[in-house]
Amino acid sequence: MSLRPIKRVIKAKPTVEGAGVRLRRAFGFGATEEFDPFLLLDDFRNERPEDYRAGFPWHPHRGIETITYVLSGTVAHGDSLGNKGTVGAGDVQWMTAGSGIIHQEMPRGDEHGRMHGFQLWANLPSALKMTSPRYQDVGSADIPEVTDDDGTMIRVISGNVWGATGPVDGIAAEPHYIDVSVPPGRRKSLAVETTRHAFAYVFAGSGRFCNASAPLDVPTEGVGWADTSLSEEADNRSLVLFDRGDEVVVQAGERGIRFLLVSGKPIEEPVAWYGPIVMNTQAELQEAFAEFQAGTFLKHGR
Repeated sequence: MSLRPIKRVIKAKPTVEGAGVRLRRAFGFGATEEFDPFLLLDDFRNERPEDYRAGFPWHPHRGIETITYVLSGTVAHGDSLGNKGTVGAGDVQWMTAGSGIIHQEMPRGDEHGRMHGFQLWANLPSALKMTSPRYQDVGSADIPEVTDDDGTMIRVISGNVWGATGPVDGIAAEPHYIDVSVPPGRRKSLAVETTRHAFAYVFAGSGRFCNASAPLDVPTEGVGWADTSLSEEADNRSLVLFDRGDEVVVQAGERGIRFLLVSGKPIEEPVAWYGPIVMNTQAELQEAFAEFQAGTFLKHGR
């Protein structure tokens, strides 16, 4: 096995989206090559309803897939195809915008006013940019959870881990999207195919991710590596971007660590991106916005 080197650790930055939703952006609206096929990851977490209840009113998408994973509260959604529903705690909505859809997402807190979830954007290859829109709505009970002997627990949204297969399938980039919880002081190795781009996003606790130069038998002291130069620390709202390799190793801190581990096959195509629309060329991008203004944006009806 070859450990994945760590390119860098990134702190999610505060930003405002939609009609005034305060959230943290781990990456997005910048260079896409290192994250390909992924474009953006937002952490929308708040305990003040006034910071999120304005939501994300009607807006278009084309050329991408949006993945919403809710931990607390709910997100009510509706779209131009007549679909509507609610994504609740533990649920996932995987929307393929394809040729174009207009939708809205309105977050609501739980009984204590807390709202927490993530939205990940995945690119579509040119051959599927204009495919028909579709949804994969997955309830929490349908997401498999597997627990290892050391207490490490994984929710498998897509991909296959320890014999469990996530319910989301038929996605162009064949992404693996898992929610990992490692108990305090435990060290865990997780396989990731070498051909994939991969990142981890920490949203609870803390830990140290082993760098490729660290031998697996380095002795530990307490809950960290004896030589911290062989690992990178990551805590709440930190994204760890990995280089190539086939294994990720993490040492949980004294409060344990919980993180998303996401990987996908690079599309390796040109990206022309503005706001909620992602195409391959500037001409295609301009055409999409011209169609939106002219009322001809939607290509597939109910």
